[in-house]
Amino acid sequence: MFRTVRRLPLFKVIAVLQLALLARRHLGALTPADRRRAAHLIRRSRNLTPAERHELIDIASKLEPRAFAGAMADKLSPVPLPGRVTGRGSRSKTSRSR
Repeated sequence: MFRTVRRLPLFKVIAVLQLALLARRHLGALTPADRRRAAHLIRRSRNLTPAERHELIDIASKLEPRAFAGAMADKLSPVPLPGRVTGRGSRSKTSRSR
């Protein structure tokens, strides 16, 4: 494993570490009970009841997948991304002037 890491350019190693820290931050939004329940449901994923599927979806929504994807894209993009993609600086429709 360390041979592979040594062969990677430094910027790729940094990018991987930044994404790992970002994922850790989003996983931190779950309580330990939520993490245990999600792990249990994922292990049984082929045989879930409709109620269990909804429970897994509810747990996954706490991770804010859209915000995670936007933040990840922002980390990997060589140019600044608009706020609507990253979740930063977006204004509500009522506050926009015409």
